[in-house]
Amino acid sequence: MFDRILIANRGEIAVRIIRAAHELGIEAVAVYSTADKDAKHVRMADRAVCIGGASPADSYLNIPRLIAAAEVADADAIHPGYGFLAENSHFNEVCRSCNIEFIGPSVEAMHTLGDKVQCKQLAVANKVPTSPGSKGAIDNEKDGLKIAKQIGYPVMIKAAAGGGGRGMRVAHNDNSLVSGIKQASSEAKAAFGDGTVYVEKFIENARHVEVQVLGDKHGNVCHLWERDCTMQRRKQKLIEEAPCPVLSQEERTKLCKSAAKMCKAAGYHTAATVEFLMDSSHTFYLMEVNTRVQVEHPVTEMITGIDIVKETIRVAAGEKLSFQQKDVKINGHAMECRINAEDPERNFAPSAGLVETFNPPGGLGVRLDTHAHAGYRVPPNYDSMIAKLITHGKDREEAIRIMLRSLAEFEIAPTKTTIPLHQRLLKNGSFLSNDTDINFVERLLGI
Repeated sequence: MFDRILIANRGEIAVRIIRAAHELGIEAVAVYSTADKDAKHVRMADRAVCIGGASPADSYLNIPRLIAAAEVADADAIHPGYGFLAENSHFNEVCRSCNIEFIGPSVEAMHTLGDKVQCKQLAVANKVPTSPGSKGAIDNEKDGLKIAKQIGYPVMIKAAAGGGGRGMRVAHNDNSLVSGIKQASSEAKAAFGDGTVYVEKFIENARHVEVQVLGDKHGNVCHLWERDCTMQRRKQKLIEEAPCPVLSQEERTKLCKSAAKMCKAAGYHTAATVEFLMDSSHTFYLMEVNTRVQVEHPVTEMITGIDIVKETIRVAAGEKLSFQQKDVKINGHAMECRINAEDPERNFAPSAGLVETFNPPGGLGVRLDTHAHAGYRVPPNYDSMIAKLITHGKDREEAIRIMLRSLAEFEIAPTKTTIPLHQRLLKNGSFLSNDTDINFVERLLGI
């Protein structure tokens, strides 16, 4: 096991990893930008190193400074968390070349699954359900038009690299396809340094269902069942829950087994999330594989009792998974609301600044993952999420009731947050009856 790990991240995920490290008897080294000098993860760590200015490019995305901090602190390994450099294969490679263990997959597996074109090819080879479309990257508009004619409109143009909704466009005709290819490629090139795109059938009225997978370096790969992430706004998840409330056990088992099979074929170890779209007939189509810990991992932890972050650390140190597939049972229902410092009444304008009041909820079945507190100043430089509120009940109805009670208790001021939006969504009849799709929130809000 490692003596000391560096967390190449900030916010609630840095706090989460520090706690896991301490429970494993490992020293935790935090890094921070000048904007985060008083942050919670800095205070919690055994040691903290300033790596630059407030801009992510000067700090959390600066590979030489992160490596230098790890070397100065004599860290055995680096945990990237999610976001920033978590899915950057170059960073992974640099860590390993400096004899620092990257707490994540191998460079090869990260590249294979992180590139959506290669990932889709691997899925087809392993009979994992995929969307009809181009077999690989499209080199020009003519190729894109040919594919669209074969599979029919609407189609989705997607960047081979990256995620988070960037480099994606929906086209309903030839003109929008041509312009969409240019826009998606340009956006992907600017965001990820790779303008490669491909085309596949756009699945309308779809739900977003993803499978949590964990693997070790000894060839063991297990799934931890699935999550439903259908409640989204502009491709950004708002509410996640586990298990998916509309799947039969037969569908659930088949889907999860296929996701684990694909990761095993890639020689994958550590945490991965295999994401699917599901149409109204419950047919599944692979979207992508995220080669890191997900923001919504707590809902899976709540229903399985498995600490995903600890497993990633143990696996990186060469240990076998602490469980077998037969041990992974579903216990009750869990739900997560992402609390963002945004004002839903003002088109989700960021709400940076001082948090004067921060009174979190509590009680049985309530978990709060956060780095915020009274006196915390929300910086304008990073993602607006300041907390993840997770509830667990014996069934979905109870998890929702506990969540509504917890949201009503949660006081944050004067910072504007998405709490009122979550309350509105959780009371909506369509949400309660599972009559939603990934565009539901945008239709509801008229955006």
